[in-house]
Amino acid sequence: QVQLVESGGGLVQAGGSLRLSCAASGSFFSINRMDWYRQAPGKQRELVAVRTSPGSPNYADSVKGRFTISRDKNTVYLQMNSLKSEDTAVYYCNADVTRWRGGSSYSYWGQGTQVTVSS
Repeated sequence: QVQLVESGGGLVQAGGSLRLSCAASGSFFSINRMDWYRQAPGKQRELVAVRTSPGSPNYADSVKGRFTISRDKNTVYLQMNSLKSEDTAVYYCNADVTRWRGGSSYSYWGQGTQVTVSS
């Protein structure tokens, strides 16, 4: 089993910063990719940032220049600067994981962490 645990969400004023973390644990062979998504009330879940190892990160247009995704082994981070009210959402970590050598990869989700930006 693979678990993803997010942390770092909270309430922040517009213009402020937060750093989200997502740690993967459990039994697996490799983590191929770790991404961040978010879902605002009444909206569909959207991709925020993706980091393939060793590829370059990609960001949603709405967060380019403000958010930075990074990864250290089995933990992925999302540094969020210059936060805006429209960044308010539940942020989810997603990982593409190969459970054993030569096996298929599977997608796993964290439980989500709430980010609220007050204007």
